[in-house]
Amino acid sequence: MTFTDTHTHLYSEEFAQDRDAMIQRAFAAGVTRLFVPSIDSTYTQQMYDLEAQYPENVFLMMGLHPTYVKENYLDELAHVEAHLAQHKFYAVGEIGVDLYWDKTFLKQQQEAFSRQIQLAKQYKLPINIHCRDAFDETFDVLESEKGEGLYGIFHCFTGDFEQAQRAIGYGMKLGIGGVATFKNGKIDQFLADIPLQNIVLETDAPYLSPVPHRGKRNESAYVALVAQKLAELYGVSVEEIARVTTQNSKEVYGV
Repeated sequence: MTFTDTHTHLYSEEFAQDRDAMIQRAFAAGVTRLFVPSIDSTYTQQMYDLEAQYPENVFLMMGLHPTYVKENYLDELAHVEAHLAQHKFYAVGEIGVDLYWDKTFLKQQQEAFSRQIQLAKQYKLPINIHCRDAFDETFDVLESEKGEGLYGIFHCFTGDFEQAQRAIGYGMKLGIGGVATFKNGKIDQFLADIPLQNIVLETDAPYLSPVPHRGKRNESAYVALVAQKLAELYGVSVEEIARVTTQNSKEVYGV
């Protein structure tokens, strides 16, 4: 049984003491496909090192995370563009809009999001969307960029049923992680109404650990716990969840 973690920050400082052991725990749990998003240029070399160490298991994305869109965002976008031109990536991400921490750079966040969608289209790659407290602003950009070549994953989806349908309408699959196991997560109330063909699994490790590890460091092995929750919600076996969601991830990432 093979699970896919479609979004895991393996390079995070939180794994500095036991990164290799953590990755081995994922493999032991059947989580053998690990997709690693970029957040800014300072992590690029660490991402390349991880890929070199685990070439059969680690698949990289390139992009500028919205909370890292600051005064130097044009330099960061140039970094994204340069590396897309010289290295094999499987998505442009994580990109999007985040208004949870700071609204100062909203206009620049939306510009960066739009420009990176255009890069994804240029390289025929999917996108991996980050959206926090910004569904309207995110959908505004997707609406302006909709059409041929726009597809990907709406990472850490936490919206309502209508927003889920809208995201799917833009060619996105929904990245479902630990929030599905939270009592107040809400998405568990309608998730089974979304066809499983539109769902992929993720952790967002080291963040958003599923129950019973909520509040502690997340890791890729916990994808199996998310799969168990989805098996309950959909009334199918964990094996079926693993099979379908891994196939969905292959359709998006091309591998």
